[in-house]
Amino acid sequence: MKTKQGWPIGVCSWSLQQDIKGVAASLRGLGIKHVHLAVGPAIGRGGKAYLGTALKQDWTVTSAMINFPQEDYSSLGAIRRTGGIMPDRQWPANRKRFIQACNAAAMLGTHYISFHAGFLDHRNIKNARKFYDRMNWLADIAAGRNLILLMETGQESAADLSYFLDILEHPAVGVNFDPANMILYDKDVPAKAVKILAPWIRHIHIKDAVRTNKRGAWGSEVPWGDGEVGGNKFLKSLEKAGYKGAVAIEREAGDQRLADISLAVKRLR
Repeated sequence: MKTKQGWPIGVCSWSLQQDIKGVAASLRGLGIKHVHLAVGPAIGRGGKAYLGTALKQDWTVTSAMINFPQEDYSSLGAIRRTGGIMPDRQWPANRKRFIQACNAAAMLGTHYISFHAGFLDHRNIKNARKFYDRMNWLADIAAGRNLILLMETGQESAADLSYFLDILEHPAVGVNFDPANMILYDKDVPAKAVKILAPWIRHIHIKDAVRTNKRGAWGSEVPWGDGEVGGNKFLKSLEKAGYKGAVAIEREAGDQRLADISLAVKRLR
């Protein structure tokens, strides 16, 4: 199944809030065979069964996704403190988790593994150096398994992220572009941000949102096409940028996620 532009349509597995067999059943019902697959469940107890079930499906895994246990999304301040690779106390365990995630991603035959790297702040020189060093280490691990590590857009502007990527200059680092995150974090305008980040964009999330009116608070996620991303304008900006990859529908709010995902499929086609 493809968009009007010819991009494969996928779904983020975690959006369905189901076990791996439930994800498979939901994707069959939607007629979708592309998936952005969470690989956290492939680590530790039950991991072999999870991977085994995933490998039996007629899927194209457009990317794997890994999160970290300490991440707290209860507020903007909380995720700034706890997000991604920066918390020192969890870094040794998270390095091990990332290696295991890359091993799982390689088994799934995907080219990408995505994550939220955490809060990027070039004004704090010490922390910026630590961020660069840790990203280099992770990217080397990914490259060793023929993977590209994708940083998901979120807590930084497109200009800040492009500045980081220009300096890092690692061939195994790209961007998973989530337009709604730029609105949820009140950081950028998605269609304009595509122009800035185009050289690094390898994977797309289809997600929509409206900005907050309260400083320091989250925006609100809404079904695709109902928010401020500007679906048609955003997709046209991807076309102009020459995007050739997949688009994965992500829905992380609401109590009718499967219906919202189905609506997004219809609007994309």
